[in-house]
Amino acid sequence: MEWNGTVVLSFGGYVEVEKYGYVYFLLLFPLYVFILCSNGIIIFLIWTHRNLHEPMYIFIAALSLNSILFSTVIFPKLFVDVLSNEQVISYSGCLVQSLFFYSSGSSDLLLLLAMAYDRYVSICRPLQYSTAMSKVTVRIFLTLAWFVPVFQTTVLMVMQSRQKVCNLTLSGFFCNATMTQIHCTSPIYLRVWGLFVVVNISVIPMFLILLTYMKIFMNIYNSHGEVQNKAISTCLPHVTFLIMTISLMTIDIIIGLLDTVISKKVSLIMNLQVLVYNPLFNPIMYGLKMKEIWKHLRRLLLCRSHVEKMNIGAE
Repeated sequence: MEWNGTVVLSFGGYVEVEKYGYVYFLLLFPLYVFILCSNGIIIFLIWTHRNLHEPMYIFIAALSLNSILFSTVIFPKLFVDVLSNEQVISYSGCLVQSLFFYSSGSSDLLLLLAMAYDRYVSICRPLQYSTAMSKVTVRIFLTLAWFVPVFQTTVLMVMQSRQKVCNLTLSGFFCNATMTQIHCTSPIYLRVWGLFVVVNISVIPMFLILLTYMKIFMNIYNSHGEVQNKAISTCLPHVTFLIMTISLMTIDIIIGLLDTVISKKVSLIMNLQVLVYNPLFNPIMYGLKMKEIWKHLRRLLLCRSHVEKMNIGAE
């Protein structure tokens, strides 16, 4: 349908939203608050403690910032939809949501590649670390990780915006790969550029990350037990986050290809996993597994508990 000349799309991926709208809200709103608070705490700790102003922790803070931006683009609109009688979005708004969705996911992969390189230099080339991972290098990595995905995805969204829309119902409940099903045609240049973007900011970074960690684990294989434990303890959260990211990207591709043949409930569950897992478990993994972050987090919690006790005593 159209409203004031704007193409309006409807979301068809909800399951009995008229009946369970408040249930959706009560389940998802606490998750969103936890995502904001936990990732915000990680950023705050890294920002305020000088001993965390190292490349590895700066990249972790960038991942947390991505999680906040990603969730803020998706969740507020989700809350409005589940509490409304109609679940709709303008075509231009859908393109913007899709832009942030895929830009942040690709940015996560490039940040993981930077973190893999940081671990490789730290473990395999420790004498070259200060030179290889200088402040300038870190800034270059951050700039590339944020702006390359945005630029390439923006070009893709501009191409899609020029395509004629034949189907006004999205089979999901936010704008992801299911957008390909609403266009009348898929020109060859659009498919070629889409494939280029996927390979350039997804496949190649994943391959380089896996290759880097293979070299790291081969290097530490013959090391002493203490060296092995330290290397594994710093690499394990990164590898876990990488596996989760690859898994969720695979799920999103499956949704885009097979959404018309899988049930609405299965599609809903798969989409929720894509939305929740990384932003939710990113601060948990790095907050609990990274020793220095956990140390400052524990001090923060103990300090807050002590202040609350003093306030209660004063009353």
